[in-house]
Amino acid sequence: MNNPQEVLEHLKQLEKVDTVQSALYREEAQEVLADDSISLKWRRAIADRLNRANHDLALHTVTGDDSY
Repeated sequence: MNNPQEVLEHLKQLEKVDTVQSALYREEAQEVLADDSISLKWRRAIADRLNRANHDLALHTVTGDDSY
């Protein structure tokens, strides 16, 4: 099982790691979000951070000619 505090810290590092590591961190976050044994407080914090990261990713990777 992933430590939710560690997962949240990983999500804060997404812009500093390569694409593969970023994908692994996102997958790790999804696993925590699906785990009902982890407190709602932690899952909300992780979901909020993941949503912000996904939004930032969309802003940086989608150009005028791309669809998203």
